[in-house]
Amino acid sequence: MNEVLVAIITGGLSLLGVVASNRSAAQRTENNIRVSQAVTDTKLDDLTREVREHNNFAKRMPVVEEQIKVINHRIQDLEDAK
Repeated sequence: MNEVLVAIITGGLSLLGVVASNRSAAQRTENNIRVSQAVTDTKLDDLTREVREHNNFAKRMPVVEEQIKVINHRIQDLEDAK
C-alpha cells in the first residue's frame, strides 16, 4: 500500500512539474511572438512610408519632365531670336 501511495505522490509531483514547465515555455514563446510582431509592424510601417515617398516622387517626375521641355523650348526660342 505504501508503494502505491509513493507512486501516486511521485506521479502527481511529476505532473505538476511538467504542467509548470509547459506553462512557462508557452509564456516565453508568446512573449517572443509579441516582440517579433512588434518588430515586423515597425518594419512594415517604415516600408510603407518609404513606398509612399517613392510614389509621390514618381507622380511628380512627369510634371518636372514637362517643365524641362517647356524650359528647353524657351531657351531654343531665345537662341533663335538672336
